[in-house]
Amino acid sequence: MTNIVLFGPPGAGKGTQAEVLKEKYKLVHISTGDVFRYNIKNKTELGTLAKSYMDKGHLVPDTVTIDMLQAEVKKNSDANGFIFDGFPRTEAQAEALSNLMEQMDSQINAMVALEVEDEVLVKRLLERGKSSGRADDANENVIRERIAEYYRKTDILKAYYQKQDKYYGVNGVGSIDEITQRLSEVVDTL
Repeated sequence: MTNIVLFGPPGAGKGTQAEVLKEKYKLVHISTGDVFRYNIKNKTELGTLAKSYMDKGHLVPDTVTIDMLQAEVKKNSDANGFIFDGFPRTEAQAEALSNLMEQMDSQINAMVALEVEDEVLVKRLLERGKSSGRADDANENVIRERIAEYYRKTDILKAYYQKQDKYYGVNGVGSIDEITQRLSEVVDTL
């Protein structure tokens, strides 16, 4: 199994590249946001529990998030591997994910981060905001805060995976094909 944690600030192209890598390497793409929405929409036991926290404005506890991801991983136990998108966000979550993979006789092979300069991200997101209808892509101050929040949260994880020699920074500027090529060069070494 090849298991990748895919990271990148808002506007780095994670969603686009996750889809390409999913097809190329026959991996299962697990987006934490999608898993949450699915469980809440379908009123699963975990979705109802997560919603009860969210409705109060609280963060969903790691145990609930991990249980949702575990269910998703087990649904795809015959997969060639996984691309985790939006998770982990803390060192505790990274350790929990590592334990989950060990239960499947596997491991996280790499954290791959798309690296893009802030000014390029702002320009991309403002452009996307013109067609996406997303309010958070239309306001430059909000965009800059989202980018700053990404760095505040991921610096810890970058250090966590660097200690294990599993961190790979990839230049996220260029055509989709150029970026895919750079990502593939990393995945092919795992």
